[in-house]
Amino acid sequence: MLMDTPDETLASSAAAGDRAAFGILVGRHYDRIHGLCWRLTGSRAEAEDLTQDICAALPAKLAGWRGEARFTTWLYRVAVNAAHDLRRRQAVRTRAADGWGDWEKARQDEMAEDRARADWLAAAMARLSPELRDTVALVLGEDLTQAEAGAILGLSEGTIAWRMSEVKKRLRAIAAEEAK
Repeated sequence: MLMDTPDETLASSAAAGDRAAFGILVGRHYDRIHGLCWRLTGSRAEAEDLTQDICAALPAKLAGWRGEARFTTWLYRVAVNAAHDLRRRQAVRTRAADGWGDWEKARQDEMAEDRARADWLAAAMARLSPELRDTVALVLGEDLTQAEAGAILGLSEGTIAWRMSEVKKRLRAIAAEEAK
């Protein structure tokens, strides 16, 4: 019976402490969250960690869910915010790690080699700005309309359309550069 229940009803029940409703929500959306996290981070390992972090924090976050938007829109926003937080933490760690000597340089080199082994699209997306990467992850990766992506990112549909045009231009430029 709970399996046919709309997400919004399950979210309200989960926010009130219903573990079964929470379990169904997580089961229903786990793969979607993971896929979005992978597209936002470009790394399967980071996506797995980020997805687990989101699911662990979800019970507390559900207390703030007001039901003004579709549950999936709200959930995408939670995932995008978590990815932004991860990027900020990584940037702080990188700045803190500068100057740690040969060991840190070797570790950074190894990490760069690992990233270089990623498939072409992940590498190309990593070269895009976070804003463009977020946009393409939602529009192409999650197959959302530009209006839906705009609602999640808090932007107009026109801005999303411009970003997608910019993504196409930059990906073509990256492909042309690599072809040389």
